Amino acid sequence: MRILLINPNTTESVTDLVARHVAGIAGDAATFVPVTGAFGARYISTRASAAIAGHAALDALAKHGDGCDAVYLACFGDPGLLALREIASVPVVGMAEASCLEACRRGRRFAIVTGGALWEPMLTEFVATMGLADRLAAVRAIAPTGGEIAENPDAALAQLAAACTACATNDGAEVVILGGAALAGLAARIQPNVPVPVLCSVEVGTRAAIAAAAAPFQRPALPPALNSVGLSDSLAKSLGQA
Repeated sequence: MRILLINPNTTESVTDLVARHVAGIAGDAATFVPVTGAFGARYISTRASAAIAGHAALDALAKHGDGCDAVYLACFGDPGLLALREIASVPVVGMAEASCLEACRRGRRFAIVTGGALWEPMLTEFVATMGLADRLAAVRAIAPTGGEIAENPDAALAQLAAACTACATNDGAEVVILGGAALAGLAARIQPNVPVPVLCSVEVGTRAAIAAAAAPFQRPALPPALNSVGLSDSLAKSLGQA
């Protein structure tokens, strides 16, 4: 199986980080094809950058999606997820959505810990759009952004562990999601210092994408063709065929 891995950030090092972890998790079960956003923010941390990232994700699918059995949107917050599903001929898995659903399977209430203060309201809204607001105990974000954490993960471990512990002891979370592509692999490192299970969003999304690629899939009805201006040739063609 081939799975398109889209990092809609424009930082190649984050794509490389995620791709390494995904390959280790997938083993022989699937081959992931990593693609970095061709335009937009270096690291998504605002609503504006997330909106641009949704466009970049659509563009990546149009350019690189041929021959893939599924798409893994490897960005916590899932920018463009529903739009990708609208035009994709294969299943599309979002890292944040998959992580929230898995957390709900593991416990009654869950929390999210990530980097970058602006993500707190954005992720609270995201969980509400999934209809899971009553299952969310808290969203806690430490000051360094995901991009900064990726550059120096050791410096953030204590803060991440403290935030996860606070989610459990103060907020009543039974499971905590460590959310963010740039935080790949850190859940296992902080787990010994946290009293409840800590889920790695990269790992959860990877396993969900492999399962989706292997399962029967019926593409939903195609939307009408879009008459567009200024898009890349690949994306314009993709939307025109839709």
